[in-house]
Amino acid sequence: MAQWTSAVGAAQLARLLNSQQERPAGPGTRRPPAYRALADGIRLLVLEGRVPVAARLPAERELALSLSVSRTTVAAAYEALRAEGFLESRRGAGSWTAVPAGNPLPARGLEPLPPETLGSMIDLGCAALPAPEPWLTRAVQGALEELPPYAHTHGDYPAGLPALRQTLADRYTRRGIPTMPEQIMVTTGAMGAIDAICHLFAGRGERIAVESPSYANILQLMREAGARLVPVAMAEGLAGWDLDRWRQVLRDAAPRLAYVVADFHNPTGALADENQRRELVDAARSAGTVLVVDETMSELHLDEGLELPRPVCGFDPAGSTVITVGSASKAFWAGMRIGWVRAAPDVIRSLVAARAYADLGTPVLEQLAVNWLLSTGGWEQAVEVRRDQARENRDALVGALRRELPDWEFDVPRGGLTLWVRTGGLSGSRLAEVGERVGVRVPSGPRFGVDGAFEGYVRLPFTVGGAVADEAAARLGAAARLVASGANGGVEAPRTFVA
Repeated sequence: MAQWTSAVGAAQLARLLNSQQERPAGPGTRRPPAYRALADGIRLLVLEGRVPVAARLPAERELALSLSVSRTTVAAAYEALRAEGFLESRRGAGSWTAVPAGNPLPARGLEPLPPETLGSMIDLGCAALPAPEPWLTRAVQGALEELPPYAHTHGDYPAGLPALRQTLADRYTRRGIPTMPEQIMVTTGAMGAIDAICHLFAGRGERIAVESPSYANILQLMREAGARLVPVAMAEGLAGWDLDRWRQVLRDAAPRLAYVVADFHNPTGALADENQRRELVDAARSAGTVLVVDETMSELHLDEGLELPRPVCGFDPAGSTVITVGSASKAFWAGMRIGWVRAAPDVIRSLVAARAYADLGTPVLEQLAVNWLLSTGGWEQAVEVRRDQARENRDALVGALRRELPDWEFDVPRGGLTLWVRTGGLSGSRLAEVGERVGVRVPSGPRFGVDGAFEGYVRLPFTVGGAVADEAAARLGAAARLVASGANGGVEAPRTFVA
């Protein structure tokens, strides 16, 4: 019986490998042999999760043809990977990827590190801040006071608690978007909302247009749902969407869905202006594409005097084109797994009906806590604390990077939680690998792209400040020097760091 559970074609693997930029060769630095470079490239793809564990690799001859190298080179690379525990083979079954015994399985998305590892590792992988206190404690206490009547029911509310649906509808109405409770469904985080939307609108094999780059976990969710992702390049810097490219993709590919982050885009931090929003909605309507708009960063505007554009759904008064997704996770706390969908009532009814085969509903206590925050003014006060913290962290991280890594390029966003950084020609994948060995965890650019794009980037969130930001930049500088020198051997273990 074969031990592999999926397969990677020769052309696909060649594209992923070719996206990896070569390490700059410093004075006196020898380039590794071709087989070693190939083995290192495949190992990086496995460690990052871009090639799954237990994926069957192409035969030696096929990969040699796709890469324009000799079959001997591929055979030697496979043998090196077998010796290191990253490849297993059996006659008649082929070769498939593996991880050495004792190594954790690589994640294909971005997951937070366990808290017990944080003493020695600075985690820049997850764009989430600690809870703003005392607002979390007060919200839970307020929820407990409201809980007794709900405890006498079965506790399943597939559309969400009526009180929270009303509160969320009222908030949209106050933003100039008239909304009824029937247009709201409460979900288990924004991920739960987008998962439900994808299952309703985009079956296996359907096209979904996505910004390029885009949020890594959403891209992986869509891949695993069987979607065919159609990337649409962002405009340069913080300019937002390239409308000419969007019109072409919507016209030519006719995707069933399009997923966008208009407010402080993840990962670039771009803010789409009103004209871009209006034009994208018009283009999506003309193409018959449903536009899924992620608003999870919308309240994290960090610069004073910034005038925010109207919500994207404000340009779709009939509600036929835009579905909006919101969440408490970024603006308040990631541990508060409450999200919501705003859409036309018939879409909400369909989402609710389909939920019977998923999770049935969202936890009641957390819904009551969010409702308490939104109803008492606690939300606005907590989000203001969150903005102050993110602003301080952003400024500290930007200053530390400019001191330690002056060759790295980035535009400073006016909101959100992420900095999209061009790494001066270094491989983001190699920086991520070496970074873990020197005590800083950072996601590489290709996680946010399709088919190996953005190898020369990393994403850095505004989750650390002060001395920790300085130390994170110093460790990134150490990792960059090791990558630039071609070092691939042992690295001194990081010292324990206490903020």
